Amino acid sequence: MNQSAPQIFSERTVFFTSLGCSKNLVDSQVMLGFMGLDGFRVAMDPTEAEVIIVNTCSFIEASKKESIDTILEMADYKAEDNGKCKALVVSGCMAQRYSLALEDELPEVDLIIGTGEYNKIVPLLKALEEGKLTAKSHVEVPKYIHTEFDPRLNTSPFYMAWLKISEGCNRNCTFCIIPTLRGKLRSRAVDSLIQEAKNLSKTGVRELNLISQDLSDYGVDLDDKNNLFDLLVGLEEVEGVDWIRLFYFYPDELTNEVIDLMAKSKKICSYLDMPVQHFSTQVLKRMNRKITGDKILERIERLRLKNPGIVLRTSIIVGFPGETEEDFLELLEGIKKAKINHLGIFRYSDEEGTPAFRLKDKVPQEVIEERFDRLYEVQKIIAENLNNEFLGQTIDVLVEGKHEETDLLLKGRHVGQAPDIDGNVIINSTNNIALSVGDIVSVKITEVFEHDLIGEVVAPDQRKIQ
Repeated sequence: MNQSAPQIFSERTVFFTSLGCSKNLVDSQVMLGFMGLDGFRVAMDPTEAEVIIVNTCSFIEASKKESIDTILEMADYKAEDNGKCKALVVSGCMAQRYSLALEDELPEVDLIIGTGEYNKIVPLLKALEEGKLTAKSHVEVPKYIHTEFDPRLNTSPFYMAWLKISEGCNRNCTFCIIPTLRGKLRSRAVDSLIQEAKNLSKTGVRELNLISQDLSDYGVDLDDKNNLFDLLVGLEEVEGVDWIRLFYFYPDELTNEVIDLMAKSKKICSYLDMPVQHFSTQVLKRMNRKITGDKILERIERLRLKNPGIVLRTSIIVGFPGETEEDFLELLEGIKKAKINHLGIFRYSDEEGTPAFRLKDKVPQEVIEERFDRLYEVQKIIAENLNNEFLGQTIDVLVEGKHEETDLLLKGRHVGQAPDIDGNVIINSTNNIALSVGDIVSVKITEVFEHDLIGEVVAPDQRKIQ
């Protein structure tokens, strides 16, 4: 490569933009941890940063566009009259997927780092700084996953953290590019995760959100002692942690052992993010999902039988190739029977490199939009009805601070509301009880909406962050 003149980072400041999922955010936090050990400090404004890093997403078309737009926006700060940027770094899924195209089309980018090389951020920046960088792109088959020994700067609110228990995926769903971008499943040991949880707890974290590409496959690449049940039992014993929430647990791997543990536990939230994608068995088969619509409903019924108050989140794809009107009606009927609390609806989009890209019988975009709207209206009624069940109840709420629209209101979340995606509990009266961010308090629900609940504090929780 044509190496430019060395770039000296005299102020050692970095501005970070992390796009996409929470798994990507954890990677960003580990990168920041490594850079912090090397003397970098975080700049809150891109105009003040010598190094700008965009950790990208490229899961669907909209996320690719957001990534490109963000890269171009950050590139403006390389101009002397706009900022101090001497190095623009692109990392994450788009870097892994399109490194050569990024090199060709975005000369403003100085360094491209794949999903398995983010731990090399410091030596790569040092090579760039010294004019010794031999290539702009550093993208290999992803094999790395961080451990409790790696530095990590938790940029989330101090009371919560994402705990990434594994990386990569072995499922090969036909619509998904993730195995290509993130590699094969790589699980962390139970002991490693428990130690990281203890480290996080010491900083004030009381809510752990367990994430991966596939939570249900956790540990299959390790020995019998490293499994989800033993991990959850170990995490329950971590002092200071009050809530443990599970994300991306496939219904076909949901065991009675884990269902029973969730139902009995005082710390594992009665909440489950469970990827369904569809209820038509014909569509599920084309997606390469190893389960039928009836089996999914059976798992949900079993969950609710053992844990009646459990809150469920799932994601659905409308307009998958070959989806007929009959398939879509099966989907609607499944949604009505399952009564999902939180539903993410995705319009199918062709993604190069996935088997679904080559499937015939594509659904016209106008049909996809029409089905999206129909499903949204059905789910809106379901969500409102489920939220109505909270009316008059007194529930535990984690206080997150003042409401964005007015200082007269506080906002928080109950165990059935994950960070950023599931709505809030709006507190309109503290009854003169002093509250701090990170407190867990009892709130009586007085009003309900489609996503949010409104209530007043009735009794303080004494488990307060010191």
